[in-house]
Amino acid sequence: MIEHGRVTSPGTETRASRFATPAVRWVALLGLCAAYLQGGLNKALDFPAAMAEMQHFGLAPAGPLAAATIALELGASAMILAGFYRWLGALGLAGFTLMATFLANRFWEVSGDARFMMENAFFEHLGLVGGFLLVAWHDLRDK
Repeated sequence: MIEHGRVTSPGTETRASRFATPAVRWVALLGLCAAYLQGGLNKALDFPAAMAEMQHFGLAPAGPLAAATIALELGASAMILAGFYRWLGALGLAGFTLMATFLANRFWEVSGDARFMMENAFFEHLGLVGGFLLVAWHDLRDK
């Protein structure tokens, strides 16, 4: 059978519809946002450590930037999970992640084991950026 330009076998739509539910979508979005929820909560519960992290990366003023990071991580994640301007929350986290990746994972500046770990983290974070861009694209396309 051909549907929407794709060849499908009988029963495929039934299997797909069992998986493509709002609950599965929400769990997938929760997984995508999990690190930002955890990071935002940890920073909010230990604000001095959040400021120390800003200082570690040479960012100033540390207090306002730590507060903005907390607001972005928690606020954008909430927007994505609630479906409230989901595209905007996704683009916010995509941009934040891209900037943070180039700031914190400069694998080209190190060697040895540190390079391997940092390079791996760099490309994993690019994957997160891609995931958030897909969330924004789907949300805008479906409107």
